[in-house]
Amino acid sequence: MPTPRSSVTRLVVNADDLGLHPAIDEGILKAHRDGIVTSATVLVTGRSAPNAIQRARKQGLALGVHLCLSTGLTPVLPAHEVPSLAPKGRFRPSWAHVALAWARGQLRASEVARELRAQVARARELGAAVDHLDAHQHLHVLPGLSGLVRQLAAEERLPLRWPQERPSIQWLGAPGAAAKAVVLGALSHLPKRRPERSVRAVGIFESGSLDEVALLRLVSSLGPGDWELVCHPGTHPGSVPEDPTWTYGWEGELAALCSPRACEALQLRGVQLTTYASLFAT
Repeated sequence: MPTPRSSVTRLVVNADDLGLHPAIDEGILKAHRDGIVTSATVLVTGRSAPNAIQRARKQGLALGVHLCLSTGLTPVLPAHEVPSLAPKGRFRPSWAHVALAWARGQLRASEVARELRAQVARARELGAAVDHLDAHQHLHVLPGLSGLVRQLAAEERLPLRWPQERPSIQWLGAPGAAAKAVVLGALSHLPKRRPERSVRAVGIFESGSLDEVALLRLVSSLGPGDWELVCHPGTHPGSVPEDPTWTYGWEGELAALCSPRACEALQLRGVQLTTYASLFAT
């Protein structure tokens, strides 16, 4: 475990969805080169994952695994070995479909555990030095699934993202995003204790719409301790074939993360940008 530093604020700025689409990869890599992104998590069965991992390694971008059971991606394991996860050869289309299937007892826990282990192994096979875990669409906080992901993290000695942000007045203007953030926050509090090797994550409410104003507000809200800022930079991919209805503000997030004002705000507050590997160095 890292040495407690109660007076210091350390921040991992993690970009999700590396490997899903080349245009999204371009934005993530630019946000690392020219902005404040320090880390990314990889969808290992995404169309561009092998190339994205190699490019990330070359420019020193820290990498975790974005554990996935949705968005119509294909599992790492042969689909016939995990039929409850990929009944038509692909994962279910959205987090809601996965959550409903889990609630109905349609997902086999043994298949989930095997597939998630395979995703971590695939990331390493592709060259990633995996330093943490989170889950696509935050499925790792669902009851039941949470236990499986926590067990995997413990076995691999990898830290976890743990969504845990406080409501603000801005939530009143976007009830859908606010409801998602509230539900995820409530689910993250269900376990009696937060996972020992975990980092509190903010930016869930702003997912897909993290502009400069919201970024500066989040930075100003951080207290002492270790934090992760969740973000989704990219260049506009047009339509993401795996999820054509997905419409995030990738380029707006990229601009915010590369904003000189963001860098200045971090410096003025004494926030130390870091990675999961550095936080949990032994």
